[in-house]
Parts: sequence; structure tokens; C-alpha cells
Amino acid sequence: MKASDKVYESLRADIVEWRLAPGTVLAEVEQSERLGVSRTPVREALGRLVADGLAVQQRGRGAIVSEVSEDHVEDLFVLRRALECASAREAAKSAQRSAFNQLASRFEAAVAEVEIPGSQESYYQLVQLLDESIDKAADNKYLSNALRTLRVNLQRVRRMAKDNPERLKASASEHAAIARAIASGNPEVAAAATTVHLHQSFTHIMAHAAGSERQSP
Repeated sequence: MKASDKVYESLRADIVEWRLAPGTVLAEVEQSERLGVSRTPVREALGRLVADGLAVQQRGRGAIVSEVSEDHVEDLFVLRRALECASAREAAKSAQRSAFNQLASRFEAAVAEVEIPGSQESYYQLVQLLDESIDKAADNKYLSNALRTLRVNLQRVRRMAKDNPERLKASASEHAAIARAIASGNPEVAAAATTVHLHQSFTHIMAHAAGSERQSP
């Protein structure tokens, strides 16, 4: 892996996991010293983060971690609904759609497992596997490329709502419904199941964001 790729992956993870908070200045010298590389790969990585929307360039300050506002979340979900519903429809038309029955069973089992401490990361990996399976079944490189960039920002937004056990249980059931709908070969049912999940996710995230603002001094 190139040095710039390693820097990009490291900084992206720090931003997504909120170890680098919105507004943090990503100074080239500081980051190159912290990560043990020259300034060139840091500069290249910062350019990619700006392209992803995880950082912005400010005159006189360089790159800083971008803010996450309610408007930002709403805009992300508008795009997410359009792309993920389209992808689910296409996946339901795939000749390999029966493989989604196994994924549905795994999500159904996860409903009981997500309450176990330390299980959340395995659950998010299962979600990623479903996303990748839908992308592959949809077989549309433009959709998958657009979703890949979008999901980086969604991972960051998801962390705003923390790992609420009840929400994770509901989310597992919703993902199971999406997988079952794709396996059934009904594009509109697959899109509808996706719409329900996205509505519930958006509502939960916005409610948590509003609660956090009320608790702020």
C-alpha cells in the first residue's frame, strides 16, 4: 500500500470514529510527524478527504475536518434514499439473488446478538457485507461508486447516534427484511424495505442530534 493510501486510511478512520472532531485543523507538518511520513503523502491524502467531503479547505488554515449539521445529515439521506433504493431494485432482478436468504438469516440471528457487549463491530461488518452484496448483485459501477463515497460519510454520521441496543435490534430486523425482499425477486418490495430502514435510521439519528444539542451548555 502506498504511503498516501495509508495516511488516507488512518485519517479517514480517525474522522469517521470522531477521534478527529469537526473543526480540527489537519496541518500537514503535524500529521506527517504523527504518522511518520513526509508531507507529500499527507498532502495527497488530504486532497482525497476533501473530495470525500470529510474535510474542507479554508484559506489561511489549510484542511480542516468538516462540520456535521442537521442539514448535512438530511442531504445525505436524500441522496442515500435515491441510490440505495435503486440499487436494491436492481439487486432483486439478479440471477444470484437467492444468496440473500442466507444474509437475511444472519441478520435475524443478529437481532438477539447485538445486545451482547462487544458485538456491535461484528454487526457493522455484516451490514458492510450486505452493502457489498447488493452492489455486486446490482452490477452498476456508477451506482456502486457513488454509494462507496456516500457510505464513508454515513459511517461518520452513524457514530453520532452511538450504539443504541434497541435501535441496533430494529436495524437488524430491517436489514433482514431488505435481504428477504431481494431474495424474493420483487424489486418494489426491496425498494420499500430499504425506504423503511432509511426512514427509521434518519429519524433516530436526528432525534439523537436534537437531544445532544439540548444537553449542550
